[in-house]
Amino acid sequence: MRTWVTVATIAFASAVALAPPTEAADAKKKAEAQAAIRKESQATLSKLYQAQPGAKAAIQKSAGYAAFDNFGMNLFVISTASGKGIVVDRASKKETFMKMVSGGVGLGLGAKDFRVVFVFENKKGLDNFINSGWDADAHAEAAAKSGQKGGAYEGAISVAPGVWVYQITEKGLALQATLQGTKYYKNDDLN
Repeated sequence: MRTWVTVATIAFASAVALAPPTEAADAKKKAEAQAAIRKESQATLSKLYQAQPGAKAAIQKSAGYAAFDNFGMNLFVISTASGKGIVVDRASKKETFMKMVSGGVGLGLGAKDFRVVFVFENKKGLDNFINSGWDADAHAEAAAKSGQKGGAYEGAISVAPGVWVYQITEKGLALQATLQGTKYYKNDDLN
């Protein structure tokens, strides 16, 4: 009899351990993931403001912004990157969590941790980014106008009408942004 109770107890404990997470556990996990992205977004903005103080005023005047933390790898001829971030509509304060993936071809070997901040001058550009994502299927590379002083978007690159991008690397603000084969899209698990 004791053996049967022990076996039943072990079986029950195993079933509980292997059971799918509860809704409460899922909600907690989702909230933790959202909090981590918010924290990383604030760290990205802090790095941007340190590298380019004028960016703070540009973001405060904007319709919204998106901040992404990305990691890329280049292994011989294949390059990939992935990341996550948040888009904030400044008027409504609504947050939209998003993902980023990138792939391309190029010689090299190494890894790169970089951050990207999109600034949307108008609601149309912001809504388009949120609802349609953003896809740079061609090699979109532009140089920042670093010699121009006092501009609202000094250090940023225009990637579409009313849409500006700051790319930050470990060395500071990048003077060019490479957005080849990059797709930004909603993170359905966190929204």
